[in-house]
Amino acid sequence: MNLSTGEIWEQFSDRLKQFIRKRVQEEHDAEDILQDVFAKIHTNLSSLKRQEKVTAWVYQIARNSIIDYYRRRSRVETQTPELSEDILQYAPEEDTVEEITSCLRPMIDELPEKYRQVITLTEYDGLSQKDMSEQLGISFPGAKSRVQRSRSKLKDMLLECCHLEFDRLGHIIDFHSKEPTCRYCQKS
Repeated sequence: MNLSTGEIWEQFSDRLKQFIRKRVQEEHDAEDILQDVFAKIHTNLSSLKRQEKVTAWVYQIARNSIIDYYRRRSRVETQTPELSEDILQYAPEEDTVEEITSCLRPMIDELPEKYRQVITLTEYDGLSQKDMSEQLGISFPGAKSRVQRSRSKLKDMLLECCHLEFDRLGHIIDFHSKEPTCRYCQKS
């Protein structure tokens, strides 16, 4: 089955917009970059050899488009903005990301409600911490603190069940369950 640009739009457009928006300040610039990404996807879709790699391929196009945006902008402003490392680095293999993600969801479900809620709102729904604080009716510093505690609890749960391997920049390159019967990962 061959993917169409429309199917990729349906599957990725919202998440890509959030991804771009976290890295580009201006809303209209983020929209332009998103359109540029999908133009490149449409033009180069036939070059995608393995459809199971579509996520990594799409996000690599988005990273490259963001970098191009800052390069064009720096020529105009004659000063190069600092590009964050997460944009410049290649994503881990899609399989590794999917496996870790499949472990995280059960862990998130076991968090106490107030921590589960903030992780879901910020990481899955893409709300800023400011917007989340307003939605939950808590102070912005309180929201930031709750997100930090939630992430810390999640990290502790992940490190308790899994052994993670990192590259020299601290990016996850591989992982495996410490025990064959990990209740989160369900993998050996």
